[in-house]
Amino acid sequence: MVVSEGIVLIGAGNVATHLGAALRRAGYDVKQVYSRTEASARTLAERLDTAWTTCLDEVRADAGLYIVSIKDSAFGEVLPQLTRRNASALYVHTAGSMPLSVWEGLADRYGVLYPLQTFSRRREVDCSEVPFFVEANSAEDTGLLCRLARELSKRVFMASTEQRGYLHIAAVFACNFTNHLYALCQELLAKHDLPFEVMLPLIDETARKVHELSPAEAQTGPAVRYDENVISHHLQLLADRPDLAKLYELLSKDIFRSTLSPPSPR
Repeated sequence: MVVSEGIVLIGAGNVATHLGAALRRAGYDVKQVYSRTEASARTLAERLDTAWTTCLDEVRADAGLYIVSIKDSAFGEVLPQLTRRNASALYVHTAGSMPLSVWEGLADRYGVLYPLQTFSRRREVDCSEVPFFVEANSAEDTGLLCRLARELSKRVFMASTEQRGYLHIAAVFACNFTNHLYALCQELLAKHDLPFEVMLPLIDETARKVHELSPAEAQTGPAVRYDENVISHHLQLLADRPDLAKLYELLSKDIFRSTLSPPSPR
């Protein structure tokens, strides 16, 4: 155990739920869960068999590590109150989009423990396969967080605030935007009495291919050669949805641009 004094979770959403479960499996003492809402605090605390509170003034002051997994807009309110609880503790957040410097002037020891994964409470995730990215304001605490992360995952990396920002942007493209395209696909199919399930083998094979090929090498479809006959026909079918037609055209042009100027191998 690299944190013998125990851990307090600040937040009870998707990230905190999965991270808390992984910490318990690794043998850590999760002393308490804080959330602004009683339902979420109680639900996660019961899952972890620990205490909970909805009041920052009641957060335990005897933990060695405080892990903050809350929405970015709440940092300004929560962090100043939280860090007054224990001046000697290590404080970390799990956000890809927030800089390390958000802790400056509030805590002596601070860092980031960023798991790069999409988490949903109703789906189990194997945290041992989740990449964790670590940053801290001292070499000692960087080492501590790396050792902690390695007890949860086989994939642990150090990343600066700037690098983490680009990781987060890239994840939005790879996950959030892609999932939205799935939703648009489902909407189009449902409108014409077709089930989304027919797309699952295609989706699965597309995801499998990039384990063996680069995304550029795996790219197929009419936009690769900018097949104007097919593209024009598709745009006609989308005439009643000019927003989707515009998105289709933008993506097709960018795919074609990428085939003319492929990314340099790294």
